[in-house]
Amino acid sequence: MTFNPLEEKGIPVEKQVRSWHDIVKRPFDKHDIDCYSRTRQILMNGIEVEAWNFKHNFSRSFHDAEARKLISLSRRIEDMQQTTVNWLTPACQSVLETTLGYEQVAVDLTAWLAQNEPDEYVKSVYDMGLLEDFDHLYRYSQWAYMVHGIDPDNILQGMTDVVIGRPTQNHHNCSGVRLMNHYDRNTASPQTKVNLYTLVSGEQQTHNFYAEHGMMYANDDLRRTYGEICDVEEEHVTMYESLIDPNETPLEKLLLHEFTEVCTYYNCYKDEENDKLKQVWEEFLAFELGHLQIASDLLKKHEKRDPEEIIGNKIVLPCHFEEQKEYVTNILENEIDKRHDGKGGFTTIENLPEDWPSYRIQDITNGKGAPTEQTIRLIDTSIGMDIVTASPKLRKKEPDLLARGLEPEMQAPNTVTVEDYERMVEVEPMEF
Repeated sequence: MTFNPLEEKGIPVEKQVRSWHDIVKRPFDKHDIDCYSRTRQILMNGIEVEAWNFKHNFSRSFHDAEARKLISLSRRIEDMQQTTVNWLTPACQSVLETTLGYEQVAVDLTAWLAQNEPDEYVKSVYDMGLLEDFDHLYRYSQWAYMVHGIDPDNILQGMTDVVIGRPTQNHHNCSGVRLMNHYDRNTASPQTKVNLYTLVSGEQQTHNFYAEHGMMYANDDLRRTYGEICDVEEEHVTMYESLIDPNETPLEKLLLHEFTEVCTYYNCYKDEENDKLKQVWEEFLAFELGHLQIASDLLKKHEKRDPEEIIGNKIVLPCHFEEQKEYVTNILENEIDKRHDGKGGFTTIENLPEDWPSYRIQDITNGKGAPTEQTIRLIDTSIGMDIVTASPKLRKKEPDLLARGLEPEMQAPNTVTVEDYERMVEVEPMEF
């Protein structure tokens, strides 16, 4: 099913204010919720945070008083919506359990976007980030067991593999190396634009969650792990947002933010099987259609442009969640040695120059040891193996993957070796 969102009026913004009882709803049951209902809830929280934050920055730089008034009204609604969505998380769901949900979003959403991205260059950037989030999921899964004694599949429900990816210690780059070539606002498809606005929102909120919650554990190694991965998420936001054309006008970006919200809420509504969440997605879709009308009218008034030239005349689907194991495994086996070349493209480890700017960053950040490497040393000391939920065939590939994924020129002093992994994979997987 598709429709033209520019022809749908939705609910007028002045009718979108709700009572506190409507804003703060009962949370979902973490023992009963489908893993992809959880990922939709996590993603839409990030979508709302991005929309709210963008509108504050918009109002600080846009001159028209009427426009600022309209934006202030819709911004307040975005804030109320964000409270509703975020607070669907139950209090009994630990920070690490929620973290596994965040990384499942990152892995399966990025894999979906990569396969539904018409721009091959943008797709190559998604594949780059995919393997890094995949490794983050692996590292956090060890901590979920060590701290809470849980099987990561309690959260992932068998839909996403847990196994080593591109080692996190090698994710730290010179910031300029992460800058990519942006799309052309005049020729890029609406799908490309919405895909990027969606992923930037998700990665930004992942960073925010780690920055705001990583300190809630007392274990210094776990706190440092959150700090290390939080920094990588900052790099991911930099990488993905650099793909967005900076020549888009503020009103053009406003339209794209609203269109992204319409598309993501529609995608969530279309896929959701939980009745309570489906009602939220449906209501907020109607709200966002109202916000889209405001953005469209402002664009017509101030720039004399047709919104259809920017977003087209039909909805796009940027956030469908389903199992992505086959695609992720293919990228894992073929691109684990992929690195930024510093020129907006990619190369491989063996072709990196001796003066590659990221070596200096890694030398400093990992100089006293990488927390994500210490994670595996701790789980090895604890149970003599790592926590892996993947096929025996993929699990046995860990030593080879590590051998191809580690940078020989720059390794933290506490790096877990290929020989360590060879010993660990010989141990029978744990039965939870």
